Amino acid sequence: MTRPVVGIIGNRGLVNDRYPVHEGGQMNSCAVSHVAGCIPLLIPADPEFLSIEELMEVCDGFLLTGGRPNVHPEEYGEIETDKHGTFDRARDAITLPLVRACVERGQPFFGICRGFQEVNVAMGGTLHPEIRELPGRMNHRMPPEGTLEEAFALRHKVILQPGGRFAALFGAEEVVTNTLHGQGIATPGERIVIEGRAEDGTPEAIYVKDAPGFTLSVQWHPEWNAEDDPVSRPLFHAFGDAVRQWAAAKAV
Repeated sequence: MTRPVVGIIGNRGLVNDRYPVHEGGQMNSCAVSHVAGCIPLLIPADPEFLSIEELMEVCDGFLLTGGRPNVHPEEYGEIETDKHGTFDRARDAITLPLVRACVERGQPFFGICRGFQEVNVAMGGTLHPEIRELPGRMNHRMPPEGTLEEAFALRHKVILQPGGRFAALFGAEEVVTNTLHGQGIATPGERIVIEGRAEDGTPEAIYVKDAPGFTLSVQWHPEWNAEDDPVSRPLFHAFGDAVRQWAAAKAV
């Protein structure tokens, strides 16, 4: 039996600072294939090449990955500044309406880092451009130097809502995660439920209230070491189960 397909929303980049590519981290594909048990399909997130309707027919679920470009502040009613960093407006044009369409249809998606922020913005929320500048907040950004192992090392606790979806999934009300982001949720979007926060209060785990499908999203990077990490593995297992359920229902 063919495995269901997860569309991995990638980013635009340059090879050798000159050749344009659509790209996605190999660890995302590894987590989708080896842990979620689905076929990973890298999506060129650009409305020039595909439509939301086509994507939703081809794919059974979606992984909204992290990436260096940020959601453009115009998408949540603010003016661009230097603090907002770089952007990928083509990805914005795909992911934001895709999230809303999936919420309405019940098609599963899993948001990671930028994807977590996209889910909040898609539902009407706003973002802080630099959370490390807020009083009492820690620096959640990737360390500027070191190996990948050091960059993705576990760095802070996430405190989960007792009895919530994430606590049930992990079998714990507190977990330890990596952290590699500069922006964060300022105002939660409509129907966004924050179930996990870092020790400094930064939102880290959310879902969309009353959505008929899987909408769990996290601010950290569970794709790193997903096969062995006790926090990452259940997230991708649950996502894979939701995608299989969607695919089976579609086949009837």
